[in-house]
Amino acid sequence: MGPAPSGMSGPLRIAVVCLGNICRSPMADVVLESKLADAGLSDVVHVDSAGTGDWHVGEPMDPRAAAVLTDHGYDPSRHRAQQITPSWFGDHDLILTMDDANLDDVTALARTPQERRLVQKFRAYDPVARPGDDEVPDPWYGGPEGFVAVLRMIERTADAIVERVPSLVSDVTD
Repeated sequence: MGPAPSGMSGPLRIAVVCLGNICRSPMADVVLESKLADAGLSDVVHVDSAGTGDWHVGEPMDPRAAAVLTDHGYDPSRHRAQQITPSWFGDHDLILTMDDANLDDVTALARTPQERRLVQKFRAYDPVARPGDDEVPDPWYGGPEGFVAVLRMIERTADAIVERVPSLVSDVTD
């Protein structure tokens, strides 16, 4: 992971980004926040989500994504879609994208090499991800089983991120 801006104070700020901010990134936001709360780290890490497109700004997450989260004990009710803008680089320490297209779109918004270093794929933290299998697939066009598969991938990756919080916070404050 590349270094985050030095001299920052306050919580580590992570953004998760997909295409429309109604399926993958809000699921990751809700799951990661829940796991951070369970680990007593809510004051240490703040999570946001956004989409690269503006089609759904202000809308709740996809009902299928919300249903899968609810069925697995998460609360998806607070989510409203947002679009990432260049200002997010100044407001976040780490920006995690769901796939290669999102990675390219977000990196294109970066204005400096330092901002580009903040962008990584979400599954860069997934212990079972490997080259060629490091994206969170978009479940939008599939059935409920796709949303469940995405949730499992997100939960596994979120667990790994929570374990890495001490080193991530250290990277930000160094």
